[in-house]
Amino acid sequence: MKAADFIDLEEQFGAHNYKPLDVVLTRGERVWVWDVEGRRYMDCLSAYSAVNQGHCHPKIRQAMMDQAARLTLTSRAFRNDQLGLLYRELCQLTHSHKVLPMNSGAEAVESAIKTVRKWGYRHKDIPENQAEIIVCANNFHGRTITIVSFSTDPTARGGFGPFTPGFKIIPFGDAAALEAAITDRTVAFLVEPIQGEAGVIIPPDGYLRQVREICTRRNVILILDEIQTGLGRTGKILAEEHEGIEADLTLIGKALSGGFYPVSAVLSTSEVMEVLKPGEHGSTFGGNPLACAVARTALRVLIEEGMVDNAARMGAYFLEGLRRIRNPMIKSVRGRGLMLAVELSPEAGGARQYCLSLKDRGLLCKDTHTHTIRFAPPLLITREEVDWALEQITAALG
Repeated sequence: MKAADFIDLEEQFGAHNYKPLDVVLTRGERVWVWDVEGRRYMDCLSAYSAVNQGHCHPKIRQAMMDQAARLTLTSRAFRNDQLGLLYRELCQLTHSHKVLPMNSGAEAVESAIKTVRKWGYRHKDIPENQAEIIVCANNFHGRTITIVSFSTDPTARGGFGPFTPGFKIIPFGDAAALEAAITDRTVAFLVEPIQGEAGVIIPPDGYLRQVREICTRRNVILILDEIQTGLGRTGKILAEEHEGIEADLTLIGKALSGGFYPVSAVLSTSEVMEVLKPGEHGSTFGGNPLACAVARTALRVLIEEGMVDNAARMGAYFLEGLRRIRNPMIKSVRGRGLMLAVELSPEAGGARQYCLSLKDRGLLCKDTHTHTIRFAPPLLITREEVDWALEQITAALG
């Protein structure tokens, strides 16, 4: 079958809720992927940072195969010999006290929302059903009904109401707005350290430190959604480390499995997580032994192979190269680690045309919010591979 045949099958039998580039991939290794017709591409999206460790990392693959041959699923009705080990390793790596394992990023967000609401009722004496969570404009935390209830993206919200109440929206990067929005019913502030889907929007220096101080002083739980920014993407294990803070709840996913399996987790302090009692929350697949074995190896690979430090070095080098591109249509270039973006002026006619041009040059990336191109290759990318990517990007944008 040719690429057109696979595309026709998707169009005929699949829901049309995505608009992908018309490349049909069949194989991947490290930073490279191949289509069904044998052409090679550099992956500069990394499945929205789920493949930080590179495609089909052999150690993670072996861990998955070994565990799949022993035991895959027990449900949480019973214990397994991988879950406690994952708990300990995650807590040691991130300085957390407790872990709540789930499957998808959206499930982690939903779990955090439930947890902090109950914390507010138990520890702040907020009247039942009146808890409020503050979020930021242009956020992206997932696509469940509750999560799109506090989205400001009309495409994400349109036609899906009625929506879940209990959320207050403020501007991103504005600590004063957070201070002003807090009331005696506020239980938490949910924020991305860097807004990924919004176009790699980086808040002002010191913002997270200010947010941490406000939340501590006002007795508000700080939830950082690090599902995209976490696990090495920004050149640190967690993006919060750039400002030397620790959240009360941290959400991770995507790269927690290296792209092999859906795994996510809520990392928490003991005080917050203790509000959940048996029967109040759970998941059939959350914390299953296959997921835990894969996640343990995915974490080990990040550290042992120096991928986090490499993300910092190669990210700085990549960002410098992007800033050297001379094109009057480039409005701004920004990034941290290997989470990078080029924003084009409206006069450029949109970013998707450049993504299509780059696809033809053998580089895959993604447009977002009409005018921005994101670049987020796997964290093991080499200097020579960054140079090759910059050649293609310069040719397409220059």
